[in-house]
Amino acid sequence: MYAIVDIAGKQFKVAKDQYIYAPKMDGEAGASVSFDKVLLTDNDGSVEVGAPTVKGVKVSGKILEHVKGDKVIVFKKKRRKGYAKRNGHREQFTKVQIESIG
Repeated sequence: MYAIVDIAGKQFKVAKDQYIYAPKMDGEAGASVSFDKVLLTDNDGSVEVGAPTVKGVKVSGKILEHVKGDKVIVFKKKRRKGYAKRNGHREQFTKVQIESIG
């Protein structure tokens, strides 16, 4: 069984006992979270598509830790003008373990 869930404007395909890296959420490590914006569920071939969400279905999980993603380099340049700018940042993520769908 799997589900498509909307978390902070991004869609994730989740299954039971799976780890996902979602955009940073409030909450300490070990806290439980639930996602009620379930867009689609699949239970052994029976697909239920929401309009816009599936009614009565929630996905629950547990926050494991808060981590940073890989460094992203932003490089801007204008040729023949002597302009070059280098910048970088690391995105903040929350590692979540999916506990149940339903």
